[in-house]
Amino acid sequence: MKKLFSLSVLFVLLTFNALQAQTNGNQFSKEKLNKIDQLFKQYLDSGWIKGITANISIEGKTVYNKAFGNQVGRPFKTDDILRIASQTKAITSVAVMMLLEEGKFSLDDPISNYLPTFKNPTILDKFNPKDSTYTTRPAKGEITIRELLTHTSGLGYAQIGSPEMQAIYAKADISAGFVNHKKNLKTDIDKLGKLPLSFDPGQKWQYSLGMDVLGRLVEVTSGLNLDQFFKQRIFISLGMNDTYFALPKNKQSRLSSVYTEDSKTKEVKPWKDGAVNGSTINYPINENGYFAGGAGLVSTSKDYGIFLQMLLNGGEYKGKRILSKNSVALMTKNQIGNIPFGDNYFGLGFEIVSDKGSKKLGQTAGSYGWGGFFGSTYWVDPKKKMTAQIYVQQSPLSHGQLPNQFKALIYQDAK
Repeated sequence: MKKLFSLSVLFVLLTFNALQAQTNGNQFSKEKLNKIDQLFKQYLDSGWIKGITANISIEGKTVYNKAFGNQVGRPFKTDDILRIASQTKAITSVAVMMLLEEGKFSLDDPISNYLPTFKNPTILDKFNPKDSTYTTRPAKGEITIRELLTHTSGLGYAQIGSPEMQAIYAKADISAGFVNHKKNLKTDIDKLGKLPLSFDPGQKWQYSLGMDVLGRLVEVTSGLNLDQFFKQRIFISLGMNDTYFALPKNKQSRLSSVYTEDSKTKEVKPWKDGAVNGSTINYPINENGYFAGGAGLVSTSKDYGIFLQMLLNGGEYKGKRILSKNSVALMTKNQIGNIPFGDNYFGLGFEIVSDKGSKKLGQTAGSYGWGGFFGSTYWVDPKKKMTAQIYVQQSPLSHGQLPNQFKALIYQDAK
């Protein structure tokens, strides 16, 4: 009798799991997938973009993986190697958390404990735009590792930040990672530590070079350069075989083309160096030697999907544990308290959708993700066991509502 009862319970559980999987599959009916196709084709037909690739996975199984449009001289392919830009930040954040688990440092340690030039930071007071000279005042506190992970350190961003910080960084030859000449991360970060902050650490959220600083922290505390650490500790372990700072010559034919817009006509055309001062799109192949933790990697949607699946699994992928579940949980909860960040929150490297934010597009509260300079967006939805990515390889993108339209279609009628 007990055996029959156990079998009945097992049958019920298997049936429930099958129905649950079927329900997840129904989120992506043929009709919904066709709508995603039509959205992308609309953008291509309108001349707003030249190409796009997207990937959606549920419970580790791919439900959408397509590419549309053309590169320079060839079709856009799903296995193209893409400039993921600021999607590098998530990988740097994971590297930091791996070393945290090893006891190399604590989140609230001052970064100056490990990078001494950040000792006794100053705040920008007065700035002269004519010659980029400035005055400063002492900061009220030191920058912590947590503040670097949350973009609340007071650092600015080279080339895309405020005019004052752009000018100060340009004068010091500090860039945002798309480096057009031989450089060294240690040299740049040591220089950065001596420059003023925009505001006292911990006071507000401002997108910054904080992840580049953390890339240097990884180097100092692990004894490996960032390229080696990523490769040995993350990419090889997960099987991310197409993710690099410096793309090997035998894979360079798969590197995606990059597009930009004419400043007057908005016509989309191939990117030529000079579109952003001091930067190049050739940074993956120009052997610059610069491993920018905030923007330097290239990857594929397959590789980055593996990385996202590892996070969705609570730090593990195919038997290889990269992080503890506790670390992933810590990274994906609000870490900025009441500091304003629109309708959402910010964790340790990710934007996190709040209950209020979920009402905009239907995206599940608790989902987390970010994007990249060349029109890419990704997110992880733990509740629906889903990961999603979209890559355009274009900047600027006047019709920047595309990622939100993509999200709205995905969550349409979802339960």
